[in-house]
Amino acid sequence: MVNSSLIRVAILGATGHIGKNVTKSLCEKNDYLIFAFARSQDKLSLFLSENNMRNKVVVKEFNQFNNNTYDVVINCIGIVSSEEISQNPYNIFKVTEEFDNLVISYIQTSPNTKYINLSSGAIYGTDYSESASLNKKLILDINSLTIKDYYGISKLNMEAKHRSLADYNIVDLRIFSFFSRFIDRKSTFFLTDVLNCLEQKKVLKTSSEDMVRDYVHPEDLINLIELCIQKSSINYAYDVFSVKPVSKFELLDYFIQNHELKVEIKNIEKSVSITGLKSNYYTLNTSAIDIGYSPQYDSLQSVSYGFNLMKMGKFHA
Repeated sequence: MVNSSLIRVAILGATGHIGKNVTKSLCEKNDYLIFAFARSQDKLSLFLSENNMRNKVVVKEFNQFNNNTYDVVINCIGIVSSEEISQNPYNIFKVTEEFDNLVISYIQTSPNTKYINLSSGAIYGTDYSESASLNKKLILDINSLTIKDYYGISKLNMEAKHRSLADYNIVDLRIFSFFSRFIDRKSTFFLTDVLNCLEQKKVLKTSSEDMVRDYVHPEDLINLIELCIQKSSINYAYDVFSVKPVSKFELLDYFIQNHELKVEIKNIEKSVSITGLKSNYYTLNTSAIDIGYSPQYDSLQSVSYGFNLMKMGKFHA
């Protein structure tokens, strides 16, 4: 018999990088009954079995979403694969709209349900020559939109809809960078390049250009999510931040000194993400402090934590 005092939480995208962390973290607590949704039931079942959660989670298909009652819905769905974005950019909008509208339709019939959406720092646009801040303005060349603009525009559209529904409990958490042992090793990020070079004992070739990233620790993210759950009434967007961001060369020093990474600095063309060049991809907007958020880990600690867990499992999540 299900304990009626448990907080009923639906997690959409439970097999994604961040979705796995949210699912596992909430499962380890005694306050929640988790309903996990994913596009691949096989991947979801494998993830739950490998992490001893099979009997702690109610597995559902998306067409069953409206058949249950939830106190909280956490939307972890998003397209982050550069290859997927490049091959079918329209999917950024299609997928985002499909699942966002699914949740909005649900909360309109269940107004006491909280909707926590994992958004992105990309909402601030593609110009990250300087960090985000409370006063940062979005600049769009509306007559020359390109593929690098689409991801941020899809997040902007979501957040605008959410603020228009001011009578509903909807929170957008803008995540800038996230790393854990569950990261997709085939993804094209700086840290996955580092990990693959370590595993394959190859030299990491990188440019002399620096960059700054803010990797939030899984525990800090979950703490912020729980603060949002505990609020009786909330409709707002918060930037997610660690104690301190980290530069590329600080990360390289860590991996060189602690894990014997071999690095070659070359005058190569700087790699530009399909969502734009982000030299300073972090935020100075700390408004989440207003609801009690106080991160405990800096970015380097977050990376070190995730890497050491991954290393213990011989690099496999």
